[in-house]
Amino acid sequence: MYSKKLQELLKKFKIGEEITVEKNGRTYNGVLLPSTDFSDSDMLILKLNNGYNIGLKHDRTMTVSKGGREPKIVKEEVSIELGKARHLKKLAFDPKKPKISLITTGGTIGSRIDYEKGGVTALMSPDELLNLAPELADFVCVRDIQRPFMIMSENMNHRHYQEMAKEAAKELKKNEGVVITHGTDTLHYTSAALSFMLTNLSKPVILTGSQRSSDRGSSDAAINLVCSANLAGYSDIAEVGICMHGTPNDEFCLFNRGTKVRKMHTSRRDTFRPINEKPLAKVWPNGKIEVINPSHRVRSGEETKADIKFEPKTALLKSYPGSNPEIIDFLLDKKYKGFVIEAHGLGHVPTEDNSWLPHIKRAIDAGAAVCFAAQTLYGRLDPFVYSQARKAYELGVIYCEDMLPETAYIKLGWVLGHTNDPQEVRARMLMNIAGEISDRTVPEAFLY
Repeated sequence: MYSKKLQELLKKFKIGEEITVEKNGRTYNGVLLPSTDFSDSDMLILKLNNGYNIGLKHDRTMTVSKGGREPKIVKEEVSIELGKARHLKKLAFDPKKPKISLITTGGTIGSRIDYEKGGVTALMSPDELLNLAPELADFVCVRDIQRPFMIMSENMNHRHYQEMAKEAAKELKKNEGVVITHGTDTLHYTSAALSFMLTNLSKPVILTGSQRSSDRGSSDAAINLVCSANLAGYSDIAEVGICMHGTPNDEFCLFNRGTKVRKMHTSRRDTFRPINEKPLAKVWPNGKIEVINPSHRVRSGEETKADIKFEPKTALLKSYPGSNPEIIDFLLDKKYKGFVIEAHGLGHVPTEDNSWLPHIKRAIDAGAAVCFAAQTLYGRLDPFVYSQARKAYELGVIYCEDMLPETAYIKLGWVLGHTNDPQEVRARMLMNIAGEISDRTVPEAFLY
């Protein structure tokens, strides 16, 4: 709540109304936001026209006058029935253009500011989402929208991956490709899950999101949508992947393989970077597509199927100096069947004080799978350089080559959904199923 001094200054104005604030000889125009529990009550909060918020400390020089717009408070109900396909009416699509499907699941790309509460909230209907980028109609025909659920990505679990896989497989039977909008925080987990769950993939499945909500001047939502739609409609790359900004500017997007991509920055628009390989392609908002990495599946006539078996009692753990390996025992007693451990360097965990080896041995003896993935992200594990790593390898630890930890975690859950046989689990984890293991790592892939 604003202080009494600011309440008196703002008594003629409503939250969500555009106002002009003058202070110390400078003028600020923007939308009035409410004070939050964690902000200074003497700090007036504005959303500027460029999309950024600013706080202005009250002082005797501050004056407030009416701006040019009416209050923007939004209270309308979402108008689409959840889980139902629907033909679009607001945008006129040409049925002669490549037909694609849109699956919306939530996240920042489907969010906007709530001017009553002052925070970003997921209020946007699918039709509103499309209207962010009306130029979509210049390139593709978005024939169907599916909305299986609306959720921020940090709240997702394997059941959401399974639902998305089923929806994508269904939509691929009738359209040229699928675009899935999704929150960015765990987008690379989902892209890995769909890479394994969509078998015989014959058309592109493009996941996208945005780092900035749609009402911000710096929003990346429109360009990400347009580039993703072009990939879904025109690209010959039949892969699951993430398409988002390639630079901080509105230049082009990168399409990265779903098992070789990771969110690498909390707020930059070019946060998704390829790890241990080059991007599959660049795509521009004008429709131009440039293939960078030719090691990909191509379109075919195969029928894509959803193989959604998954073992939820799979854990991703991290070794660190002073870490307590008893977490393995705790989870093992909770009937966990698989562990991916982010190991140091070429694949090492502590082996002296608080040694991980006895706990790893107990897990493997109990029939659980234990895998190591590189904590460094870049590079490949090798258990044969240092003797301590050999001890873990001899216990039966599966060294996951150059797989990302998140990808290894998702893959292990998917593999354990199919078999608990230790030899079969090892064979499948070391089999390159969806481009998750590189034959060799090219130098130019580092920090691409």
